Amino acid sequence: MTLAEDRPTEAEQTGSKPDLFDRIRDTPVGRTIWRSPRRVTPRDRAAAHWSSFAMHIYPVKMKREQIAFKYSWYLGVISTVLFGSLVISGVYLMFFYVPSPDQAYADMQTIQNEITFGQYLRNVHRWSAHLMVLAVVAHMCKMFYRGAYKPPREGNWIIGVGLLATTLLMSFTGYLLPWDQLAFWAVTVGTEMAAFVPFVGDSVREVMLGGPVVGASTLLRFYVLHVAVLPLMIVFLLTFHLWRWRKDSMLETARSEPDV
Repeated sequence: MTLAEDRPTEAEQTGSKPDLFDRIRDTPVGRTIWRSPRRVTPRDRAAAHWSSFAMHIYPVKMKREQIAFKYSWYLGVISTVLFGSLVISGVYLMFFYVPSPDQAYADMQTIQNEITFGQYLRNVHRWSAHLMVLAVVAHMCKMFYRGAYKPPREGNWIIGVGLLATTLLMSFTGYLLPWDQLAFWAVTVGTEMAAFVPFVGDSVREVMLGGPVVGASTLLRFYVLHVAVLPLMIVFLLTFHLWRWRKDSMLETARSEPDV
């Protein structure tokens, strides 16, 4: 019996000229990197799919309509790209910012007026945050219209709601960091609203503020939440969300196929 690795490629079978990727793959170095079987038959393609660490989370086949633009308007992709923009621009801004009431506002002025590309990257960060909130809300509305909350996808819908809440918290915690009058009073009003949550409102408000009023502890807590805790939560939830979406798509594809 001939091994899958020893089978001829599709280019060899059809007599067509192999492309650049095939030529790289057939080199000694390429064969040490790509150890999956040659993709000749559907079974070979599936084996190559399952043997890849990056690709095994994807189903082998999906409905064409599920990856078309009209299915989701690519709002999930747009939200993910905007999150990447926030991470990149935010890391750059972190080099020039100190979460202290004595320095925060002055650091923001320094970023805008003295740091190379500081004003540009701060604007990129701010507008990416606004657009990400809009994209995530629009994505939730679109998926609600398509019935994403129905079985077997109700679990992933809950994860999506968690991503929406985390995105809103990211926007809210970042609002205080400039430490100007607008940010101070906006957070004051927001935390006072949180205090009206039944049973746990006062505790939530105290945890957020770190004291009776907005102060140094509040700024530090919002900074840690904004640059560490919430981004890690988004990465974890987003990874699980994408994995579950692909698996649910595979289940739907399998159900739609006729029995043979």
